[in-house]
Amino acid sequence: MRFQYQVYGLQLLADRAIPGLLCEPAPATNQWQVRLGSMPVGLNAREISESPCLYVSNKRGDDGQPSWKICRLAKQNYLRFRFYDGTDFVIDRGGSRIWATWPEPLTLEDTATYLLGPVLGFVLRLIGTTCLHASAVAVGGRAVAFVGAPGSGKSTTAAAFAKLGYAILSDDIVALSEQTGFFVAQPGYPRLNLWPDSTSAIFGSADAMPRITPTWEKRYLDLSAETRRFQAQPLRLAALYLFGTRSHQHGAPFVDAVPIHQGLIELIGNSYANHLLDRQLRAEEFSALGRLANTVPLRRLIPNADPNRLPQLCRTIVDDVRRLTVVATEQASQSL
Repeated sequence: MRFQYQVYGLQLLADRAIPGLLCEPAPATNQWQVRLGSMPVGLNAREISESPCLYVSNKRGDDGQPSWKICRLAKQNYLRFRFYDGTDFVIDRGGSRIWATWPEPLTLEDTATYLLGPVLGFVLRLIGTTCLHASAVAVGGRAVAFVGAPGSGKSTTAAAFAKLGYAILSDDIVALSEQTGFFVAQPGYPRLNLWPDSTSAIFGSADAMPRITPTWEKRYLDLSAETRRFQAQPLRLAALYLFGTRSHQHGAPFVDAVPIHQGLIELIGNSYANHLLDRQLRAEEFSALGRLANTVPLRRLIPNADPNRLPQLCRTIVDDVRRLTVVATEQASQSL
């Protein structure tokens, strides 16, 4: 049996149901094959254990070992994504085939968490897709993305929008495709992951949402449920909100324009998995981000430090998007 999914603009064909994804018809071409619980035929244990590392994460697991590392396998025909808990992914050089295995007591749910985050993020970079470390929501029929460092409030803000009834496009990774004169944000998958403190701030208790797996503290908001909405179709990108430090000032949240050169630097610093790119891919990414910064409005967003002001933050963003839309419409009319 085969399961078909669409994630970040990729058409996945898996041999097992992937937790968190919704099956849907996919084109017969340009499919990414996912094999869960097995490795490529002919790839032996010695090749895996002796493979040279291309990248070792600075982050450490509970045992002090690197959280993950990437190695070459079998005369560079494959890449290995190894996590500190023993979960292994092997990806062919073109990124079109993915295999995964995991040790007990880990589960398919644990493996899916890696697959839908860093592994597919890496695959997107391999095929040249521009990706931001961001979350995105649908506002007025367009995509609005929140960009910032870990802990800046991207997912929390997206969850606040979801609570208000807005559709969520993607969380953690926003994959972009470039059209003539504009950029399109691709939908991720119908879940939004939150740490317990964010869950408590928005929904009253950390237990209001289930854990993404029994072994992870993070919770997830099911966007496929009747009370939530998932934006399953790509949307044109209307604005990028670059998160600043939370403010204790009474008037916060604040929003303002960001100079293009400054915004470009921040976009480069918040592109997804940029440390995994070779020289050519880095050059291509720099060029694409330059066009992005010159095409899409860049806005500085300063949230209020009080989580009770999250609804006001959402309203501030919606009002700003509306103003930007009016300005863009007027400029388009004047150019005719």
